[in-house]
Amino acid sequence: MRTLLIASLCVAMAACNSNSNPDSKAQTSSTSNNDSSNATNEKLAINDAATIMSRPQVPVLCYHHIRDRNESYSVSPQSFAEQMKALYDSGYKTVMPDDLYNYLAYGKALPEKPVMLTYDDTDLEQFTIGYTEMKKYDFKGVFFIMTISIGRPRYMTKEMLKQLAEEGNAVEGHTWDHHMVTKYTAADWEKQVTEANAKIESITGKPVQYFAYPFGLWKDSSIAPLKERKMKMAFQLSTKRDSTEPLYTVRRMIVPSGWSTAGMIKSMKTTFSR
Repeated sequence: MRTLLIASLCVAMAACNSNSNPDSKAQTSSTSNNDSSNATNEKLAINDAATIMSRPQVPVLCYHHIRDRNESYSVSPQSFAEQMKALYDSGYKTVMPDDLYNYLAYGKALPEKPVMLTYDDTDLEQFTIGYTEMKKYDFKGVFFIMTISIGRPRYMTKEMLKQLAEEGNAVEGHTWDHHMVTKYTAADWEKQVTEANAKIESITGKPVQYFAYPFGLWKDSSIAPLKERKMKMAFQLSTKRDSTEPLYTVRRMIVPSGWSTAGMIKSMKTTFSR
C-alpha cells in the first residue's frame, strides 16, 4: 500500500511580475466537449499505461483561496490577474478534463500550449474573482466541489455552480467534507463520492466524471472504488504519477502565495517537464 503526500511548495521562486494591459479581445482558449466524439471514443481501446506515461504532461494548476492573505494556499487577486494575463500572453489555451482524458487515453490532439486551471473546495472568490478574471481571456476552469460547503458563507451557491457549468466550465467531485480517501470505509465511499457527486449532478444537470483527491492523498486501494463509480480520471498533487494507473494519478501544481508571475510560469514548465 502506498500513500502519496502533498508536494505543494517544492519549486523555486523568481522575482518579476507582469503589469501590462490585456488585449481588447481574447481569443477562444478552451476546446469544446462534443457528445458525439465522446460516444465514438467509447468504442476505442484505451491506451495502455506505458503509452499514457510516455505522452508529454499537460500543465495542471491548482488554486484555492484568491485573497490578500499570507497563507500557503492563497494567491492575491493582483497576482492571480497577472498570472492569467501571462498565460494568455504566452499563448496558452485552457483545456477541460474531457480534452485531457481524450489526449491521454486515445491520443487526441490538444492545442499547441495547453494548460488546465483547477480550483478546489468551492471558495466564493473562485467565482467572484477567479472566474471574472478568466473570462477576460475566454479561459475555462475545472471546479472541484466539496459539497458540504455549497451555499454556506464564503462559498459558492448552487446558482453559481450551475452558471459555471452552463458557461462551459467543468464542475467535478472533491468529496462531501474533504475527508481523505486513504481512510474510507465502504460507507464513506457512498457518502463522500457517490452521494456528493449526485448532488453536483442535480445542480448542474451534467455527469460528474472526474475527481480530485482531498489533500492530494491516495493509495492503491483508492482507485478501484473510483472506477466502480465511473470516474474516468483522478487528480493528485505534484508527486510522481503511478506508472500502472496514470489516469488516476494525474499531477497538479498548487500555486501558493508569494510567487512572482515569472516564477509561477517557470515552475509550471519545470514541474510538468519531468
